[in-house]
Amino acid sequence: MIEACADDDAALIQAAVAALFDGAVAVAVADPHLVQPAIWPKEAQFVAQAVPKRRAEFAAGRSAARAAMRMLGGPDIAIPASADRAPSWPAGWHGSISHNDRWCLAAVTRGAAHLGVDIEAATPLNPDLLSTICSPAEVARIAGADQGMLAKVVFSAKEAAYKAQYPLTETLFGFDHLDVVLAPQTGQFQARFVQPAGQFAAGDVLQGRFAMVRGQIVTAVTIDPMKE
Repeated sequence: MIEACADDDAALIQAAVAALFDGAVAVAVADPHLVQPAIWPKEAQFVAQAVPKRRAEFAAGRSAARAAMRMLGGPDIAIPASADRAPSWPAGWHGSISHNDRWCLAAVTRGAAHLGVDIEAATPLNPDLLSTICSPAEVARIAGADQGMLAKVVFSAKEAAYKAQYPLTETLFGFDHLDVVLAPQTGQFQARFVQPAGQFAAGDVLQGRFAMVRGQIVTAVTIDPMKE
């Protein structure tokens, strides 16, 4: 019964994340607590010194990524990490991998679009982190009884936006670089650049979506240069 419930949860999470994207985007979910296919030799060096938990998450993430690529007719291929630890996707592919203590998920696509995906436990953000994650303006916008949970959504939205923009800008920045406005009624958000990053100027906006499913917050951002 426990395994069946977990399978149901994985399927629901996969469907919820897939619904956050438009176009030909494939999503797969993996459980890092289960035995996963062995990682490829070209990937092994990136977790050779990692603790078992990190190795399990890495294997589950790569398993999910390859499963998603197969959904779009892609090959089984190594997905090593680059020097900045970001996944190094095969030519013609873009994607994003995320994990928390319960699940790993991957979203992939072919073509020019860049993806950012994130998954977080649907629990309120630690109040001690509120001022680190959110600006005073963001704190004011999410004021109320649900502030802790909405702050966790803001955190996840910033993670997804960062992942989507990074392959384009290769710019590292902190939470204060983006200002997130949530629209809980529609499950959408905007992540506005407060400071420039690569080709993005201050004031440029990334559009995103979010959902809560099976005790998880999932967020997604797509940057498609062909539609800009």
